[in-house]
Amino acid sequence: MDLSTATVLVTGGAGLVGSHLAATLSEAGATVHVADDLSKGERERVPDAVTFTNADLTERDNVDELVTSDLDMVFHLAAYTDTNFDDGRKLFEENTEMTYNLLEAMRDAGVDRFAFTSSSTVYGEAPRPTPEDYAPLEPISIYGSSKLADEALISTYAHSYGIQSWVFRFANIVGPYQRGNVVPDFIEKLTADSSELEILGDGRQEKSYMYVSECVSAMKYVVEHADEPLNIYNLGTKTTTSVTDIADIVSDELGVAPEYTYTGGDRGWTGDVPKMRLSIDKLAALGWEPSLSSDEAVRQGAQDLIAEIVD
Repeated sequence: MDLSTATVLVTGGAGLVGSHLAATLSEAGATVHVADDLSKGERERVPDAVTFTNADLTERDNVDELVTSDLDMVFHLAAYTDTNFDDGRKLFEENTEMTYNLLEAMRDAGVDRFAFTSSSTVYGEAPRPTPEDYAPLEPISIYGSSKLADEALISTYAHSYGIQSWVFRFANIVGPYQRGNVVPDFIEKLTADSSELEILGDGRQEKSYMYVSECVSAMKYVVEHADEPLNIYNLGTKTTTSVTDIADIVSDELGVAPEYTYTGGDRGWTGDVPKMRLSIDKLAALGWEPSLSSDEAVRQGAQDLIAEIVD
């Protein structure tokens, strides 16, 4: 599929990945519509050339107004996370309700291409590097469970109702505009007090970090080159970065030398997967690989966020 001539809807298009995706597709020539309830995203992140609608996707009437027959494709990035809700039931139900509403509206309108941003959390604590065909999938967080439920819905609509789908299982994505993540959290803490930094867990949690522009580039490439009814791809890097290494990178970029304290334990919070590295062999075989390592992605993200938060 050539996205440069497509008319697309991007849900969650005022967030970190969604706003970059909307800008990238618009610059490539696509006609882009963005829907976001602004619970996490910000209106000013949406490019001027893009049509914006403030919409609650848990309301089917709102979704029906957005998903019309003139669309070629829907990119569904809107999702609530553990940082949005303390209520796990609400998080699970609203995430799956948004996905179900979109798929049903697409079926009614005759729109037959759907891309979805899933997460490495669907794997749970799996052997590393984790390939897309690893089983059984055993998530350990409500967020991961909701993403796996979404994937099950998408599989049904792909195989039973002809909605060709692309599912992207993300590593940790970093970049400008990000909040509520370890990198901006460390920047904010060290800006307030550069002498000490509290680190959740033991600091040895180790995950793959991918820079947002590379994430969006990979998404666009996979949609344009993978052509199965259901296409599932990991997006990440071949390397990982520990939480203590992130603290070192952020401290270096800020020019400070804090003393680290640790809350203890092998994970930062309930449902945290301490170590994660996705296999990206399938992505490489399709013809796309990231240029930045995990450490380089963290450093670039830290530089972007310091410019926003501090400067």
